[in-house]
Amino acid sequence: MNPATLTIIYFTIFLGPIITIASNNLMLMWVGLEFSLLSIIPLLINKKNPRSTEAATKYFITQATASMIILLAIVLNYKQLGSWMFQQQTNNLIINMTLLALSMKLGLAPFHYWLPEVTQGIPLHMGLILLTWQKIAPLSILMQIYHFLNPTIILILAITSIFMGAWGGLNQTQMRKIMAYSSIAHMGWMLAILPYNPSLTILNLIIYILLTIPMFLLLMLNSSTSINSISLSWNKMPVILTMMSLMLLSLGGLPPLTGFLPKWIIITELIKNNCLVMATIMAMMALVNLFFYTRLIYSTSLTMFPTNNNSKMLTHQTMAKSNFMLSSLTIMSTMILPLSPQLVS
Repeated sequence: MNPATLTIIYFTIFLGPIITIASNNLMLMWVGLEFSLLSIIPLLINKKNPRSTEAATKYFITQATASMIILLAIVLNYKQLGSWMFQQQTNNLIINMTLLALSMKLGLAPFHYWLPEVTQGIPLHMGLILLTWQKIAPLSILMQIYHFLNPTIILILAITSIFMGAWGGLNQTQMRKIMAYSSIAHMGWMLAILPYNPSLTILNLIIYILLTIPMFLLLMLNSSTSINSISLSWNKMPVILTMMSLMLLSLGGLPPLTGFLPKWIIITELIKNNCLVMATIMAMMALVNLFFYTRLIYSTSLTMFPTNNNSKMLTHQTMAKSNFMLSSLTIMSTMILPLSPQLVS
């Protein structure tokens, strides 16, 4: 792709969530969502193969449907109240339409089926953008309108997402699908605490992005897309397996790693708000998440797949790629827990 065109596309992807975050007008928020949607489609179909075309088509149809529902809700709200923002008098149906459409954009269950398939069909660097930056705009809208949302529907969506994110990743062997189901579960945790403490949603999002970026960077170092390809990296860059094990345990929320911090704080906040059943179910599903991360570590680090003699010599032939961000991001994604008093206060 032409470098100038690529620069414009990436700038538009960057600009979309910024417009949404900075706006206090629903129509401008919708414009920011459309910036994000329309600018990422050319990147998804950049590689001319049926898999990427299928992924781009699924992504476009799902996101365009959600955008249409949001636009319909905005227009109906303007017709009812003459305002471009939701008010206390806004019809509950309009607000629930917006919530469900934003759930489609975020990939929350039961609207999550498109996310693993799209993530599996696109390159790793696009999967990173899809699972991190593209989540910011819909979440920012939810945070600006959460006063008007029905907490019961939010908690149902949250617990369903946590459940599907945990169980969906159990039988996966493809890393991109595992990361997609991890994203679904983390989005459920963010949504669960939104009605009670939105600042914890922001903290969870920041930590989730800090964990996801180095994980994808590690996968991109050797273009590892499956458990089998990761298991062969012990003779290319042995340190990758150690770093990846720490990342996966942190994603699962194992103390004393960084990923434990949002789960700990969210469960504490839910208990303070008398959501004991919700907190218990979320903790149990976190254990299921941790199980398939641990299984992944076992199959890649603690077992050795059959290899021929030529593959065992790859360590002498392969030039290791370097990434200056990886070391600092790895430290942040594993060692922030001691800073929790400062982060929470």
